[in-house]
Amino acid sequence: MINANGYQQYRYNSIMSASPERLMIMLFEGAIKFVRLAKKAVDEKDIESANYNIARAEDIIAELEASLDMSYEVSQDLVKIYDFLYRQLIEANIKKDVNILDTVESMLTDLKDTWSEACIRLKKNA
Repeated sequence: MINANGYQQYRYNSIMSASPERLMIMLFEGAIKFVRLAKKAVDEKDIESANYNIARAEDIIAELEASLDMSYEVSQDLVKIYDFLYRQLIEANIKKDVNILDTVESMLTDLKDTWSEACIRLKKNA
């Protein structure tokens, strides 16, 4: 059985030793995980858990938006996407709407996959 403190230390070390590119992917993975947990909670009528998990996804989206370097043109587009996702999460939380969460999950997955592909291409060109 894995010690909870040992697991927390492993997670901490994984985050602290990750490249900036890997950290971005980890943020997307975390947001996707929280959206999936929120969908499950909504289905189970667990309002408290749904709210908690949607709020964690909102926190990650806010962090992604705050980390943008606005000197790059692509950041202008990303800020709009992150703002849309954030507003969708708020609406999903108010309405406890799984369909909205499905849309958010799909968009987050696309963003994560795009980021992963960009990282692969960067490594190939390096």
